[in-house]
Amino acid sequence: MRPLPYVWPYALLFWGIGLWAFFPEFAIVRRAQRSADATDAKSFQVIVLGMWIAFFAAFPLASVPALQDRSHRMVMFFAGIAVLVSGALLRRHCWRMLGESFTGEVRVRADQRIVTSGAYAILRHPAYTGGILMNTGVGLALGSWASTALLIVVTFAVYAYRIAVEERALAAALGEPYRAFMRTRKRLIPFIY
Repeated sequence: MRPLPYVWPYALLFWGIGLWAFFPEFAIVRRAQRSADATDAKSFQVIVLGMWIAFFAAFPLASVPALQDRSHRMVMFFAGIAVLVSGALLRRHCWRMLGESFTGEVRVRADQRIVTSGAYAILRHPAYTGGILMNTGVGLALGSWASTALLIVVTFAVYAYRIAVEERALAAALGEPYRAFMRTRKRLIPFIY
């Protein structure tokens, strides 16, 4: 059975929303590749490579009948679209909150402001939460628990590496104010992690 993202009219919805959600991500990638002053310990490359591998594996996995959830196919598809949109909206919110401090690689300035409002009032890295939600939404829309699990695990792993690099750089450059910020918020999941 073909995954719904390959079946008309669901394909139109999936690919249209996918294009809207992911198109801004490509601009971030283009800008990050041009920067020479990053101190991100190759975390940008880890994210890009990890995501490409996960997506190239997730789409074929979704076509394997034994890995599909046929009984909840429509529910998974529409839940996936909703999660994808939610993640994209959260990322856009974070871009607005951080302004020019939002870059594709880790760059820190000593005079950088610590954002503590919006989603940053609850989490330290809500933009990465948004990225995890986006990729989870893609997996769900594909109708495959294996694709969903793969995208969640890989996305979480590459962002965990980025978070370690980013927090180390921010704490070194911004000192105690950033360490205080870290003590008062979870990383990715409110009240949990």
